[in-house]
Amino acid sequence: MSASADPALQVRKLRYYRGERQLIHDLSFTLTAGHWIHIRGSNGSGKTTLLRLLAGLLPAESGQILWQAQNIQGQYSIYQQALCYLGHTNGLKDELTPVEQLAWTAALRGTPINPAKAHQLLAHFGLSRQADLPCQDLSQGQKRRVALARLGYTQAALWLLDEPFNALDDTACQQLERQLEQHLAQGGLLILSSHQAINLSGAPPQMIHLSSSPDDHITPDHV
Repeated sequence: MSASADPALQVRKLRYYRGERQLIHDLSFTLTAGHWIHIRGSNGSGKTTLLRLLAGLLPAESGQILWQAQNIQGQYSIYQQALCYLGHTNGLKDELTPVEQLAWTAALRGTPINPAKAHQLLAHFGLSRQADLPCQDLSQGQKRRVALARLGYTQAALWLLDEPFNALDDTACQQLERQLEQHLAQGGLLILSSHQAINLSGAPPQMIHLSSSPDDHITPDHV
């Protein structure tokens, strides 16, 4: 995780439309070190869209996203280094093995790891036997665990995770929960979407509820 003191994410009156439908309506919140936000909502309600907005991958119709009190658009490269975004797709290259995949993505992030470290991260998610198989030969749950293993080397302060528990068995879910708790205990920030209830030790989450109804986009009283 980055060493900056008490990094904070601030969102001010964020709006986003899909066609004529307003998915995000005047959303505002502040997230500080050691705290997290749980985004909930049905399919199509805008959970992935909101996370992509927060990651700087989509432009908002209006509003501001601030990192350490500065608009992310004016410090895009700094902000990208401060966050780790994991989308609902795993972003794996089929021809690479999990070890090669982790080494490649870690190098892209400027935090290179050796094969021994990659094996260690994969073993944490029960992938020792699959570590040297092509990713195309893995099950969906195994691919998801490879993607989540990236969390073991990132130094990013802010984690944005889109349905990270999808396709995981109970053991992998517990391992991920422990990793999220450790990130928060070290002063990290976390925003995740999930259909299921999530119980992490420490501070309770702020809740954002999105709705697929055109007349009920978001319930902001929880943020």
